[in-house]
Amino acid sequence: MQFRVFEKDIEVNAPTVNSIVAGLGYFTNLSKRYLSREKIGKIVNKQLVLDSGEWYSQAAWLRAFENIAQQIGDKVLFKIGLSIPENAVFPPFVVDIDTAVQSIDIAYHINHRKNGRELFNMETGVMYEGIGHYGYERLPGQNKIISVSRNPYPCAFDRGIITAMARKFQSGAAVVHDDSKECRKDGRETCTYIVTW
Repeated sequence: MQFRVFEKDIEVNAPTVNSIVAGLGYFTNLSKRYLSREKIGKIVNKQLVLDSGEWYSQAAWLRAFENIAQQIGDKVLFKIGLSIPENAVFPPFVVDIDTAVQSIDIAYHINHRKNGRELFNMETGVMYEGIGHYGYERLPGQNKIISVSRNPYPCAFDRGIITAMARKFQSGAAVVHDDSKECRKDGRETCTYIVTW
């Protein structure tokens, strides 16, 4: 179900939160209002300022997301998702569309932490639970990847992230929501996306 944390005390880093600001473009006042209301960042000279080394409550970030979605809808959430790869930390092994889509789950965990510990350790390769996952399944002999997302973020936002990562290596890649499967917008646990090129 979107906008609801899986576990308490999860935090998200400032570069990832900055994707809301980057993705909103002309609606920066909206991001400033909703993020500052949730005590994310500070208003300095009428601008929202995020300390790049700061971590913020995931629950607060999701509340801001939900308010933004109610105000301006899924198109903007998709655009925010498109901006994530430009703002969040991704692992260095990404070289093609397959590793790009696979890396989303790792990057997701790198950019979140619980009790001061990032949920993915780049040195050991250990991933910790608490926030869900982005799936990856390459269909044999086809230019098709299935990604099942089970996390608290909005459906349109996830489609934006997957689209941006797929298109980094396949400019004609298309990502669609599999409407024959469940959707978090309907209060379900997962969304399924089909990536083709």
